[in-house]
Amino acid sequence: MATAPVSHADSHGHGHHAPGFIEKYLWSTDHKMIAMQYLFTGMAMGLIGGFFAYAFRMQIAFPGIDVPGFGVVSPNEYNHLITNHGAIMIFWVAMPVLIAAFGNYLIPLMVGCDDMVFPKLNRLSYQIFLVSALILIASFFVPGGGFAGAWTMYPPLSAKPEYGLTPLGSTLFLVAVALEFVAFLMGGINFVTTAMNSRAPGMRMYDIPVVVWMIVIASILFMASVGPLIAGAIMLLLDQNLGTAFFNPDKGGDPILWQHLFWFFGHPEVYVVLLPTVGIVAEIITVMSRKKLFAYRTVLYTAFGTGVLSFMVWAHHQFIAGIDPRMANIFTITTLLISIPIAEMMFVYIATLYGGSITLNTPMLWALAFIAEFLIGGVTGIFLGASGADIYLHDTYFVLAHFHYTFFPIAIIGTFAGLSFWFPKMFGRMMNDTLGKIHFWGTIIPFNCIFIPLFVLGAAGEHRRIFDYSMFSELARPELRHLDQFATVSLLVMLSFQLVFFYNLITSLLWGPKAEKNPWQSNTLEWSADSPPPHGNWPKLPTVYRGPYEYSTPGRDQDYWPQNAPN
Repeated sequence: MATAPVSHADSHGHGHHAPGFIEKYLWSTDHKMIAMQYLFTGMAMGLIGGFFAYAFRMQIAFPGIDVPGFGVVSPNEYNHLITNHGAIMIFWVAMPVLIAAFGNYLIPLMVGCDDMVFPKLNRLSYQIFLVSALILIASFFVPGGGFAGAWTMYPPLSAKPEYGLTPLGSTLFLVAVALEFVAFLMGGINFVTTAMNSRAPGMRMYDIPVVVWMIVIASILFMASVGPLIAGAIMLLLDQNLGTAFFNPDKGGDPILWQHLFWFFGHPEVYVVLLPTVGIVAEIITVMSRKKLFAYRTVLYTAFGTGVLSFMVWAHHQFIAGIDPRMANIFTITTLLISIPIAEMMFVYIATLYGGSITLNTPMLWALAFIAEFLIGGVTGIFLGASGADIYLHDTYFVLAHFHYTFFPIAIIGTFAGLSFWFPKMFGRMMNDTLGKIHFWGTIIPFNCIFIPLFVLGAAGEHRRIFDYSMFSELARPELRHLDQFATVSLLVMLSFQLVFFYNLITSLLWGPKAEKNPWQSNTLEWSADSPPPHGNWPKLPTVYRGPYEYSTPGRDQDYWPQNAPN
């Protein structure tokens, strides 16, 4: 492999000065500050999405109740809550935190440069993202309320806004999603360019940490898949506001066309947010088991393979939409095939753990929980990937449970794992490990208590997205209503334990013990910078001599070997 190009700082020949308050916090081009902006914006949106989940779950479990903090949930408000809960958690929580926040913070530090290649473009991407979030929030308060046609935006509910009783809310929702996509297209260009062209001297391609590779591959996936959906969103806007008929069957349009456009993006989107979490887990388990990552190249190649296969599975969401049964057979095969590279990654991680000197601190607990919970999501996905079984299970709570057993480990567990691991580097202080473990168990146990009952309800045939099951007894099992109530109470318990996290976060930021440069004794370059890193990251950019996972190397006194250590 050829040696990487010269550093960003050297190539541009600029130094760094201490920024003022406005320049630092409001108009910053520093990748670390932009990462913080994405992180805290995503966390704020997560609070909104969590509140929405609380409100509609209370309505499902206790129909007609006056929900504390919300009031009585009307049918249209119910649709609004479930629609925006899904959209917020995917587009305004998972993507900004896992890709934008961790990508912005880690890529320059882990590849050994001073900033992103396009710092002003980086700033603009966050500003557009923030505008998209504000537009989405504004849509909640327009006449009729926010969009209520499900986060998948299926026509005709979305093509005819009057069906959802929210004409303006529907349009604002689409505009917000479109702007969010623009922001992440800008970010993706930055991530790929920086990782490929601004690596430290001596850093070969196979010396790049897995988490950087995963964010780069995820960015490429997003950029390659989002085009058809942007085109579809424009057509949907025209249907809503100008009376066109791309998706309106009353005028000859085809609502199934939207499903193809949406899921061609929607299923790669799962892997767009999955891969960064897979990378985060790789970094944690190598450090906390003091072992070299087993089969680094295998993880890398399977990530690329997953990305390619993710474009060939979208129609498994449409098995009951009337597609040709022969095509259903093809998509059943491709869906089952994509489980192979993901399973291979999980086995590699288990092999890495085997025989290691494992430290069960908070980051490691989150990493292990990801492997366990995601495997449940993967196994249950095999049932839905088989067209015969999906005919029965489609649109039941089984789908809901499967989705959350994939997406919760990705978005929530991945976020907590990454934040607890890199918190010392980001903020220069250590989090309280005891409080971290209390938060971990207070999240993981209730999570399983929420969604295991939903597998049972779904297998029994209970349909999802029903406002009041007492009004549609044929779509529910009255004798199993207690499971819905148990799941809702479990959600309340899980949400209450998030207070422990925020208490730990705030107190650690203010009064936590000062962190060393390298508190975990890790090898990757970010740990050679000060905690927190200054503007420009290092006084002199590092040189790389080896790969990122040289732990417990025979013949060395120390069980770690930093990438920038000459010997």
